[in-house]
Amino acid sequence: MHVLGVLDRASSDPSRLEAVVDRVVDRLSRAGRVGVVRYDATIADGAHESLTPGGDVTYELGADGDWAAAGTGLSIGDALDTLARDCAYAVVVGVSMPRYPSVVVAESDDHAESGPVLASIASPADLESVPLREELEGYEPHETLESLVSELKRSPKADRAGAIATFTGRVRAKDDPEDDRTEYLEFEKYEGVAEQRMAAIREELEARDGVYEVRMYHRTGIVEDGADIVFVVVLAGHRAEAFRTVEDGIDRLKDEVPLFKKEVTVADEFWVHDRTS
Repeated sequence: MHVLGVLDRASSDPSRLEAVVDRVVDRLSRAGRVGVVRYDATIADGAHESLTPGGDVTYELGADGDWAAAGTGLSIGDALDTLARDCAYAVVVGVSMPRYPSVVVAESDDHAESGPVLASIASPADLESVPLREELEGYEPHETLESLVSELKRSPKADRAGAIATFTGRVRAKDDPEDDRTEYLEFEKYEGVAEQRMAAIREELEARDGVYEVRMYHRTGIVEDGADIVFVVVLAGHRAEAFRTVEDGIDRLKDEVPLFKKEVTVADEFWVHDRTS
């Protein structure tokens, strides 16, 4: 699922932001299901005016990240995790996200954002000249183990499959009890080459007898202690080929895909020389 923020930096006409959101959702919905997450700093204790819904799913989050209506403590990240199971795109309204690009409504280009800016516009009409979907899909998607499993369950080949096997790699805090605690890992990829190599591995694994589909995903950027880094998911006829392909998939990803890792502990930071390639 690809994630796009929509931000208002003009602050003079709230209806303009809503018109931009509607236009963005309409454009993206032509290619797949769209979920909308709305962040409103004025929402508190479930008392708020209804916001214009857009897309197939709309979550309204209060300033503390809770669901506005239910108060379940769902964060924006949690909402995205939920949407990723069924949506091709998510539009997050009202908050900057360092990992994902945004469309910014502003009077000029003189504004600061915490994440990449896909387009800076003054009106909804300005979006017509922006290849919105094409540019958005150039950014890393938001995936979870559940979203990848859900995708394979919807496969036309799923009727022939008796097994789905998965691998999840995560950030461990320590190798040994006496080690300094790892705060986060930071991953960089060799742009273009990493994607090509991962696609080639996937294609070769899917050519095996009894293996129907394979999904592989590795996060880049900062991944904090305890968070998931990498997933391999295999749809196969039987468990034997599913388990074997999962193991071969993660081994080949680590050996062949050019990804570089920096480790940051409470005491030090360093690039790990035995890169995952």
